[in-house]
Amino acid sequence: MKHILYRELKLNLKTFLIWSLSVGAIGLICILLYQSMEGDMKDMADMFSNMGAFSDAFGMSTLSIATLSGYFATEVGTVHGLGSGMFSAILAADIISKEEDKHSGEFLFTLPVSRSKVLTAKGICVAIMLVLFTVICAIFYVSGFWYLGEELPTSEFVTFMLRQLLMNIEIAAICFAISAFSGKSKMGMGLGITLFFYVYDLMGRVVPDLKDYLFIGPYSYANASEIFSGIEVSASALILAICVSVCATICAYVIFGKRDLAS
Repeated sequence: MKHILYRELKLNLKTFLIWSLSVGAIGLICILLYQSMEGDMKDMADMFSNMGAFSDAFGMSTLSIATLSGYFATEVGTVHGLGSGMFSAILAADIISKEEDKHSGEFLFTLPVSRSKVLTAKGICVAIMLVLFTVICAIFYVSGFWYLGEELPTSEFVTFMLRQLLMNIEIAAICFAISAFSGKSKMGMGLGITLFFYVYDLMGRVVPDLKDYLFIGPYSYANASEIFSGIEVSASALILAICVSVCATICAYVIFGKRDLAS
């Protein structure tokens, strides 16, 4: 199993580096741009806070982008949330099905290793890369605050990054289960699920009838504007996220363990 884990880490290293460095760098650039726009931020903040549904959807009605922490939550929070979710989906949606799709399974599954151990190695690979992705992006963002000489709201920042990690794990678990169902790549479906969750969260913050069901989506408890505003997250959203992650992972083991693999 150890050798399978090393193999997966090596095979996914390029994708991991591209996504983590790209998302982290884009977030850092956004933070550094704040300094050049700081003088105009107050007028922009007043304008954006009074744009009705748009302001509610992106948290500009509760946070002021005239401050770096408010700007980070509304701008960088959006970039990181969407980028990390897409990376999670891409990583997990293809990690099982690629063995059949690319016919490498003809060798892998002849080894004296059970299917459950293969899945465990792949799951650990996904978890390691999601944690490292979060750490690398966090280093980029902290560096931006440090370079501008601004105080980092440590508690809110750590909470945001940890909840983003949980969100990524939930999305990855769903895509991991989807990958176990088929021998064809489901990367497109994984990206579609991520975008659906993101749009659902935006709509839920605008449409009154959807607000009571906002906790269903993984973006509900990882919303940066709420975290930096000090709004308490619904406990049901966190419990549901953990339950979905566990159930999706179990489903992957059960389905993959019983499915006939394509040659």
